[in-house]
Amino acid sequence: MLKKKESVIIKFDFSAEQTVGDITKIVGLTMAKYLVPIIDVLDLEANPRSSKTGPVTAAIQESIETDPTVFPFKTKGILLAASQYERLERNRVKITPENPAIEGILDGGHNTLAIGLYILQNAMEYAGTTFPKGPKTWNEFKALWSANRLLVESYLKGSDTDAQSSALRFFIPVELLVPRTPADSACVESFKNDLLEICAARNNNVQLQVSDKANQRGYFDALKEQMDQANPTVSQRIAWKTNDGGEIKTQDIIALVWIPLSLISPVKDHNGRVIEPVLAQNIYRNKGGCLKQFEKLMSSPNVTAETGDGYKHELCNAEVSSAFRIAVELPALYDYIYEMFPKLYNAAGGSYGHITAVRSLNEKRKQITTPFSAREIETLSPDGYIVPLVYGLQALMEKRVVNGHYEIHWRQPPMPFLQQNLEKIVANYAGLFSMCDYDPQKLGKNAQSYTQALGAFKMALAGIL
Repeated sequence: MLKKKESVIIKFDFSAEQTVGDITKIVGLTMAKYLVPIIDVLDLEANPRSSKTGPVTAAIQESIETDPTVFPFKTKGILLAASQYERLERNRVKITPENPAIEGILDGGHNTLAIGLYILQNAMEYAGTTFPKGPKTWNEFKALWSANRLLVESYLKGSDTDAQSSALRFFIPVELLVPRTPADSACVESFKNDLLEICAARNNNVQLQVSDKANQRGYFDALKEQMDQANPTVSQRIAWKTNDGGEIKTQDIIALVWIPLSLISPVKDHNGRVIEPVLAQNIYRNKGGCLKQFEKLMSSPNVTAETGDGYKHELCNAEVSSAFRIAVELPALYDYIYEMFPKLYNAAGGSYGHITAVRSLNEKRKQITTPFSAREIETLSPDGYIVPLVYGLQALMEKRVVNGHYEIHWRQPPMPFLQQNLEKIVANYAGLFSMCDYDPQKLGKNAQSYTQALGAFKMALAGIL
């Protein structure tokens, strides 16, 4: 990870520059061997997505191998940004990114990864060391790079006539964005504020996901921090950033977050319009919409405030924070319901294993584990069967006044409640299956499923189920 105030020197060939408003763009070509210090120092924290190997990186490396002289005209190259810089002799620019969250490599992460792996593989083969096969994420590459950095250095010191060393004599297009006047604090602040939108626009070869943009703005930070504390095993499995290596999609978590978030006091957007909570059934059928509505909620001035550090926001709403404290418990509760449901459905008189959707799901999957903690279980369940029951947990939540403001709290500890009452709740809920032809899609998308599950929880809470 980039250390604050750490500098890197970029050597340009055929450079030119353009200045519009508060931004200066320096463009040129950089020989591959001069990319090494960039890889040493910079990271992809400022890039909305991380990078991983695949068809894109393979195509880049093939292009380098087959026609390196044409390569700089076939790629957009790498886009860098730094709020502080210094012009040096011989077309060199020394950059000192101050905030790795918004400065560094803004675009071209796959180019950097592909070229970095190409350099590393050449260096390791030059030293007679075996290059490890298999797919690699950016973080895995950086670890491998650091472990073999001395081999790279030795490789770079090889003679220019050496066939291996000359393999790095191809050019990469590099664009560097800097503030027009780095000594002017207002100019620098304006420059920083524009970086996220530049990132989003320049990452247009694959549409920038809502989750990546929300992550860059800091909208997940408070939730992630609470998840790290409450359930680090699950938190480590969440792909808070695209290609970050997590197996759990961010939108799956955010959909669950709306269960307690739906109870908070109304908040308004920048135009004074109330931001509505998502429909219960959308937690299953429209997780993308849940994510978009979450981004809208978190952008509300009633919920987050700018930190003054680029475009980052921090949570300033105690009620939302309390909803997050409830939400981080939901993955474990989901897994418990998921694991217990087949047995409890059978106890209610059903034959779970004979349901076509259940049988088909279990025949196709080799790993039979819970969705969030990946704990081994006996039977997989379609999510459409489970999500309404998880939504029913909202009956155990309430809004209280604490220190003069509202907070969301559990009425009673949820896990002991489930252990005592889930069998009765499932028996009440299972009647919906025949009405929906045992189709998990119909069950998960039907508003009545959520009303029934919520009602069953309320009756169990009141002791009348």
